[in-house]
Amino acid sequence: MSDFQGKLFVFSAPSGSGKTTIVRHLLQQDKFGLEFSISATSRAPRGTEKDGEDYYFISLKEFKNKIKNDEFLEWEEVYRDNFYGTLKTEVERIWAEKKHVIFDIDVAGGLRIKSKFPEKTLAVFVKPPSIDELKIRLKKRSTESDDKINMRIAKASVELATAPQFDKIIKNYILEDALQEAEDLVGSFLEL
Repeated sequence: MSDFQGKLFVFSAPSGSGKTTIVRHLLQQDKFGLEFSISATSRAPRGTEKDGEDYYFISLKEFKNKIKNDEFLEWEEVYRDNFYGTLKTEVERIWAEKKHVIFDIDVAGGLRIKSKFPEKTLAVFVKPPSIDELKIRLKKRSTESDDKINMRIAKASVELATAPQFDKIIKNYILEDALQEAEDLVGSFLEL
């Protein structure tokens, strides 16, 4: 591990809640010194996703080998044979740059990171206005089949129940308000 151990910012939510939009906004705020933690996944790229930028796309076999070799800070089989995880080397890479780590991650992974670094982590849950609104947002993406969307909606109910386990909850009803609240939370945690 690097000598510099920055703070960790976990943003978790059901798909379509707006967490990625919030994380991208925070990354543009130079005053925070944030670097995005790129997750590894065993799934294929969607749309315009790029390896090493959006995710590290690795084979299912390679992912399982990395689990066996304890190379992950956290990992999860989100859907059958569809793994996501945070490589330890990713956090080390960011800390070596003397930056703070920001995660856009599923709720189980987010809570695992919080449990491993309880004092250094601010875990934020992004709450959508409603399940119906989530469904509308997911359909607008046009990146997944109706079956996949229905699977995500079913999972969202379970994920919403975990919200109280997070340090803070941002209600993403009006995007501008959610972005400002996220900035305020990060600034406060960094004591800026």
